[in-house]
Amino acid sequence: MTIFVITLIIPSARILETEAARAVTTKISEMDAFYELQKTADLLLRGVEETLRPLGLSHTQYNVLRILRAAGSEGLTCGQIAEQMMTRDPDVTRLLDRLGVRKLVIRWRDHEDRRVVKTRVTGEGLQIIRRLDAPISGLHRRQLNHLGGPNLRQLSDLLVAARGDAE
Repeated sequence: MTIFVITLIIPSARILETEAARAVTTKISEMDAFYELQKTADLLLRGVEETLRPLGLSHTQYNVLRILRAAGSEGLTCGQIAEQMMTRDPDVTRLLDRLGVRKLVIRWRDHEDRRVVKTRVTGEGLQIIRRLDAPISGLHRRQLNHLGGPNLRQLSDLLVAARGDAE
């Protein structure tokens, strides 16, 4: 007859409580970080929206105009604009239509491939963007300058890291 002895090592209640507390603390920290990030993004964006409101622009329209200014006279396709936007907008075409009605952008079919529609900013759109350069830059300085250069670099790096592979 063979007798087997099975030995179980059961961690003490204190160890289990510490591990459980650590898990809860980690989850709370992640939730807190997410909450603070959302709250900060909303606050910063509110300042941008207030600056843009007198000109009748949304922050997404302003972003598109900035992207198109950088693209120059070659313009960009709808997909290229969408790739560069700061915030996701599922209907870039409609956004471009609204800017087109205001004559801030112009759209045309590519002469090499008629299926491709390109968009560029108009002279009027460029005037609006130039008019906003100083106020938006000043707003960002007021919002974030108190952090200082090294902290701004660290914040930027952390935000890029937080996005991870999501981009």
